[in-house]
Amino acid sequence: MSSDWSTELELALELAAAADAITLPAFRSQTLAVERKRDGSEVTAADRAAEAAIRDRVAAARPDHGVFGEEFGRSGDGSPWQWIVDPIDGTSGFVRGIPVWATLIALTHAELGVVAAAVSAPALGARWWAARGGGTFADGRRCHVSDVDRVADAQVSVTFSAGWDELGLTPVLTALAGEARRARGFGDFWQHALVAEGAVDVAIDAVGVAPYDIAAVRLLVEEAGGMLTDREGVATHEGGTAISTNGVLHAEVLRRLQL
Repeated sequence: MSSDWSTELELALELAAAADAITLPAFRSQTLAVERKRDGSEVTAADRAAEAAIRDRVAAARPDHGVFGEEFGRSGDGSPWQWIVDPIDGTSGFVRGIPVWATLIALTHAELGVVAAAVSAPALGARWWAARGGGTFADGRRCHVSDVDRVADAQVSVTFSAGWDELGLTPVLTALAGEARRARGFGDFWQHALVAEGAVDVAIDAVGVAPYDIAAVRLLVEEAGGMLTDREGVATHEGGTAISTNGVLHAEVLRRLQL
């Protein structure tokens, strides 16, 4: 099996462009209708249309591949290849006119893991991509994580959530943020992309994240030299929690999150 994932990355970028053509015109639209899912989160016609467009293109270009998307679930489960898609990561901000949202696309293999990823944030004018063994890029610029080795010198992003409260870890996160040189809540995909760029050193996501929230950004971080794991230290996009760091600070952050 080839380890050159450039063709699959090219397709991921084509899928991202197709989604951008739908999502960006809808952003800040006066006619945008917002619905609520059963879990209370927002969804729009743009979410559904972007995922549908991606599914159509995957079906045409890779008919033997499956898709797992936030809006329409799983298809093609018999295939070892699966495209994991979040058509609009950050819909809550999208519907409020906040430009921090993106389409997340990752190609995974049952044995090889994530092999290609594209993250497109058209309202920010930014796009990130990565291929297994080929590095991470932000708008064509090669990315690498930072070498900061102390929390006291670190830029930290924390997404507080009810799940951290239930785990009894909110005070730990508050203390970590307070100790850091600077703490911000960039949220969603952006905090992990910033870790890959070396602009942020630690990003701690909300409890309850899904594979389509994490698969693409996981590859961005890993190919930039960093680490992304769940709170138990498992390198996965399926653990329900996600912590990315420059690698140097990872063990220290995980240690603090163990009760």
